[in-house]
Amino acid sequence: MSFYINNNNTCRPGGLCGNPSNGLCEKALIEVTKVFDACRQQTVESGLALNLTNFNPASPTSPLTFISATSSLTNSATISDVIIERIDQRPNFANVSGTVTIPITVQYRDANNVLGTATSSITVPVSVLMFVPQPSVTPINVTAFATFTSTIGSINQEGTIATVTGCLNIIIKVTANVDILVPSYGYPVIPPCQQSETQICPGPGELPLFPTAIQ
Repeated sequence: MSFYINNNNTCRPGGLCGNPSNGLCEKALIEVTKVFDACRQQTVESGLALNLTNFNPASPTSPLTFISATSSLTNSATISDVIIERIDQRPNFANVSGTVTIPITVQYRDANNVLGTATSSITVPVSVLMFVPQPSVTPINVTAFATFTSTIGSINQEGTIATVTGCLNIIIKVTANVDILVPSYGYPVIPPCQQSETQICPGPGELPLFPTAIQ
């Protein structure tokens, strides 16, 4: 069993049926990342030169045959040198500019038919018009998320530079870490998982799953 498997308990996430105010029991203060604005920029980048490092396995035999170049699954994109230039006529809007750096993993096949990978990065300048709240004690953050995918490219004879063409997606967000008061149905009822044949623990322990605040 889980939230969505063979579970008819009303204290679970999911779609609302009937009056949504039924079951509301508190006003909960939660700490969240609030997104004030976001935009997406999609381009086709041609002839990008990627400097290759961190070969795995080390010292591949040239020439290297390009297979693909994709944004790294373990390292996220970063935005640096952010400049916020507010518009006098519209004080809650600003030109937001910066430099987005996207880690890239390049897959190749060497002259001995051995598959390998190398790392690189793409650096892209961005300049967009966004809604930016007025200054406050809580800082405003500009963040970036990006993906890059390419199956078109080549690697030079020395095996140090890959020249690729691919699709680049960049999402820019204006965020802040804030406390928000929201209506709540209280804690969910978390059902037991679907057990295998061997069950070590016969049942729940003595302590409640979530802390209780008694007024």
